Amino acid sequence: MLIAFNKPFGVICKFSPEPGKRTLAEFIQVPNVYPAGRLDTDSEGLLLLTDDGALQARISSPKFKLAKHYWAQVEGIATEEAMASLRRGVELGDFTTQPAGARLIDEPPDLWPRDPPIRQRAKIPTSWIELTLREGKNRQVRRMTAKAGLPTLRLVRAAIGTVNLEGLSPGQWREVDPARLWGS
Repeated sequence: MLIAFNKPFGVICKFSPEPGKRTLAEFIQVPNVYPAGRLDTDSEGLLLLTDDGALQARISSPKFKLAKHYWAQVEGIATEEAMASLRRGVELGDFTTQPAGARLIDEPPDLWPRDPPIRQRAKIPTSWIELTLREGKNRQVRRMTAKAGLPTLRLVRAAIGTVNLEGLSPGQWREVDPARLWGS
C-alpha cells in the first residue's frame, strides 16, 4: 500500500503522540503505514506513507534518485545568479549539494492559504522558486536558498517522482499505485 498525503504546516511526521503537537495520527487511521522519508514540521505538502519496508527504503534512498519537487516562497527577488548557484550545487559547510533543478515560477495556482500565514514585510518582495532534488538531507532546501541569499518563507513539496498533490487539500490523503512513482 502507498498513500499520498498532503501534510499541513505544523504536523509532525510521526504517529506517536507528542504533547501539544499535531501528528499523522490525527489524519491517517490506516494501520501499519509509516512515512517514506520526512517533511519538516514547518514544511507542507506531499508525504508518502507505506506498509512495505522495501518500498519505504527505495523511496527514501538517494541511491534510487527519485526526484522530489518543491515550491519555495523566498524572501527577495530571485536573480539568475542565485538560480545558477542552486543549479550548480551549494556548499553548505558540512556537505555540498548535488546540482538541482531550479527555476523561477509564479505562485502555484490553487495553492491553499497557509495557516498560520507567512510573515509579510511591506518593503521586501518575495519570489517563488521550483526546486527539483534527488537527495534529501536535513533542511536542505531551506539551507540552499538561504546560502543563495533567498531565505525560505514557505516550503511545499509538490511531487515525489510522478506522484503529486493534485486534488489533495491539506490533511487529505489517497492511495496510489507504487508503479506511478517511477512513471510506469
